[in-house]
Amino acid sequence: MPRMTAARAAVEILKREGVEVAFGVPGAAINPFYKALKEGGGIRHTLARHVEGASHMADGYTRAKAGNIGVCIGTSGPAGTDMITGLYSAIADSVPILCITGQAPVAKLHKEDFQAIDIAAIARPVTKAATTVLEAAQVPGVLQQAFHLMRSGRPGPVLIDLPIDVQQAEIDFDPDTYHPLPVHRPTATRAQAERALSHLLASERPLIVAGGGIINADAADLLVEFAELTGTPVIPTLMGWGAIPDDHELNAGMVGVQTAHRYGNATFLASDFVLGIGNRWANRHTGYRLDVYTEGRTFVHVDIDPTQIGRIFAPAFGIASDARAALELFIEVAEELKAAGRLPDRADWIAQTQERKATLLRRTHFDDVPMKPQRVYEEMNKAFGPDTRYVTTIGLSQIAGAQLLHVYRPRHWINCGQAGPLGWTIPAALGVATADPASPVVALSGDYDFQFMLEELAVGAQHRIPYIHVLVNNAYLGLIRQAQLGLDIDFQVNLEFENINAPELGGYGVDHVKVVEGLGCKAIRVTDPGELGAAFEAAKKLAAEHRVPVVVEAILERVTNISMSPTADIAQVVEWEELATEPGHAPTAIKTLKV
Repeated sequence: MPRMTAARAAVEILKREGVEVAFGVPGAAINPFYKALKEGGGIRHTLARHVEGASHMADGYTRAKAGNIGVCIGTSGPAGTDMITGLYSAIADSVPILCITGQAPVAKLHKEDFQAIDIAAIARPVTKAATTVLEAAQVPGVLQQAFHLMRSGRPGPVLIDLPIDVQQAEIDFDPDTYHPLPVHRPTATRAQAERALSHLLASERPLIVAGGGIINADAADLLVEFAELTGTPVIPTLMGWGAIPDDHELNAGMVGVQTAHRYGNATFLASDFVLGIGNRWANRHTGYRLDVYTEGRTFVHVDIDPTQIGRIFAPAFGIASDARAALELFIEVAEELKAAGRLPDRADWIAQTQERKATLLRRTHFDDVPMKPQRVYEEMNKAFGPDTRYVTTIGLSQIAGAQLLHVYRPRHWINCGQAGPLGWTIPAALGVATADPASPVVALSGDYDFQFMLEELAVGAQHRIPYIHVLVNNAYLGLIRQAQLGLDIDFQVNLEFENINAPELGGYGVDHVKVVEGLGCKAIRVTDPGELGAAFEAAKKLAAEHRVPVVVEAILERVTNISMSPTADIAQVVEWEELATEPGHAPTAIKTLKV
């Protein structure tokens, strides 16, 4: 039996589980693992500037391609606690990432040793499992179980904490005999599929709500096939966006109180049956008025996690199943119904959804200087094609992006949905671009999200990871300012100041161009909306030539309200047209959607 350190065994297992890239920051307590990483070969390592950044890189890396599992590595103490936000982000969106931390020697764990913290206990609420390995011989089994857990059922992250003496201890381990554990996913039954489709047949105006579980199951092709077979329009959730192309006639738009379309909300409110597949009924989708969301509609809910069934409201029927397995059965039953002539003609219902989609549109073309954000997204749609992978986290920039951009493929809208930590976008974009260097990656941030972890741009410069970052700058915490309207305040959300080193910014404060260039990347500032198209084309060329991140900063008007519901009611979404250009001016609401 070959003999090696437990750290080397861990590295060999990572390779056999398909890991090709890791993101992290070395330190004293994890150095034996780094030694094994170097000597074992086969895994590329990207040095982050912050361990939280490493965790978000792993997150983006996982989301970009089916089968990926991102790995983030840090030392003991604060390295692990810094990665908690990354683990929270991952578990909230069902993303499997493996976090490996160093730890003080086993004998010191209860003695308040330097940087000795019970990171497993801290991490358990935001992981599927978190373990401090106390016996070196357990390392292979703990890692094998970790990959099994990350891939089985509802995907999610795992943390493994390795004391330094455990890493260094030698164990008997033969990598050639290692084999991953089989993955377990619940699957629907034929009877369940027949019951679900009986509800579909009984309806007149059905919809499918397609969630992120369809993306995770790599089942977008089956979703489109089932929708086309049954003539059922599809409402993608924010996490399921891209499961059906935006320009498909059965894409009915998104629903919600923030990241939604007028036509999506209107169609949903006109429906009488909803088949939810791989979705959580998140409150940004349903709104907080569940009576408005559910009234007059029958629901069937399919989710890989049995505990999601009935968590928000009770459906008429629930199925615990992987989305791909369920859709395979749904198609089988639907084909039999079609052969028997029992599938109804949905042409009129589809035509209604398409009419709304063609008419209930928001205005995007504005020539104002400073520019309105809507124009930025209009120009992005022109400049970036259907093969673009968009990456973003939270804020008015993300909300407006979801309302106005177009996505055509699964895993081409990569969004931190539930947790939404500021700073996620830059490291996540680096992870996405690492996973798929052949596809264009375009990140989207407001100025505050951008400033949270902008040091990670240096990672892109060092490791030659090109992508384009669209930075919409209004020197405001725009989403929080808009939320404060209901309290009649505008307090501690203004980022404006006169930069003595950049008076040309006129009060917009941080000179992002200088900061970006100082980190080894390229930047372009745009103040006129007519120059956006040329700036995006120039950014593409710079990224291709220099192989570094390129930031396009668009200087926006200070105050813009983005359409959303102040009452968290999907039937009461307020829209805005003439927007104030000075802080404190009251914007004019021009329309409230009531269907």
